[in-house]
Amino acid sequence: MSRAVVAQAYGGPEVLAVIDEPVRPPGPGEVLLEVRAAGVNPSDWKGYSGLWGTNPSRLPIRLGYEVAGVVLDVGSGVESPAVGDEVIAWPVTGGYAERVVVPARVVAPRPAGLSWAQSAGLLLAGSAAVHLLTATRVGADDVVLVHGASGGVGRLAVQLAALAGARVVATAGPASHDDLRQLGALPVAYGPGLLQRLRAVAAQTGPFTVALDTAGTDEALDASVALVADRGRIATIAGFDRGRELGVRLLGNGPGADPGDDVRDAARAHLARLADEGMLDVTVARTYPLDDAARAHEDSRSGHARGKLVLIP
Repeated sequence: MSRAVVAQAYGGPEVLAVIDEPVRPPGPGEVLLEVRAAGVNPSDWKGYSGLWGTNPSRLPIRLGYEVAGVVLDVGSGVESPAVGDEVIAWPVTGGYAERVVVPARVVAPRPAGLSWAQSAGLLLAGSAAVHLLTATRVGADDVVLVHGASGGVGRLAVQLAALAGARVVATAGPASHDDLRQLGALPVAYGPGLLQRLRAVAAQTGPFTVALDTAGTDEALDASVALVADRGRIATIAGFDRGRELGVRLLGNGPGADPGDDVRDAARAHLARLADEGMLDVTVARTYPLDDAARAHEDSRSGHARGKLVLIP
């Protein structure tokens, strides 16, 4: 048996429960993992909030899209990974559990330089960051504006843009500015007067050529279109309604957005390799036991966590 977190109804975090469920053996092309850490993401609680519908046939909903763990068993046809390997996996179904069966194709080696909690927070946010940079063609000659830079996706987008050789300007709350400087970005506080502050920065860095929005606010998107000449090089993963009005790129799972499945799948091995080489850092804001999954979702919904939230079974 395996303890697992499920949403028993649609609503807020109060609908979550920890249940015991049988563990099936892995089928062809699958592996069984002992979960050491599971990343918490907004998509987890949005799935049972009613935002994406309230189909009763989906209940109970198993939660958790990304995990880090150890391979306990492999199904037929699986040559890699092997039993005993430490791995990360995304996307998975039901990662908030002690054990989970996942397709072998979504597994990558766990970066040796990251903790279990950090490892569990790399792939979902990292693949979204890679999609942002790929869609907007970020290169060494660019001046890149990253909104929501203290969040999981934004912080990795800052690092990846800096690794690409671009100059990076990052909007975030003042509490995150020292961290962003260490990652190679020039931080700017969001809030009233943002556009004026960014124009002052552009006088030093040169004109912005790319804007990557992970915040989804009208302020971020309006500033982006005022500063970046080519709207095809402005992308959002969060502000779909305003982004559609402004004619910028919509990426991810929103209505009319480009899901970028091929780009995000290809990013898995790339991200694991960069992290293994010490080129990427994942900040973990807080960890929780499975029994505190509801509290983790309350913290995630608040939007104030600076870094990843992670469950430790």
